[in-house]
Amino acid sequence: MPIEIYDKDEFVNISERAIKCTVKRLGNYVKIKLKTKRRLYTIKVKAEEAEELINRLKIKCSEV
Repeated sequence: MPIEIYDKDEFVNISERAIKCTVKRLGNYVKIKLKTKRRLYTIKVKAEEAEELINRLKIKCSEV
């Protein structure tokens, strides 16, 4: 089961150990997924905030 994260700073910290990152646009929201060795973490943010968060991540994201 994926774990949904609500804190952006915590999500950035998780990105340090992630092996894959994907971005999916859902209308006014963007879902960002981080896959680590053991778990899948997701965060859902508004489209305006998404670009800033993606730039803060320690891994390069690919759009789905």
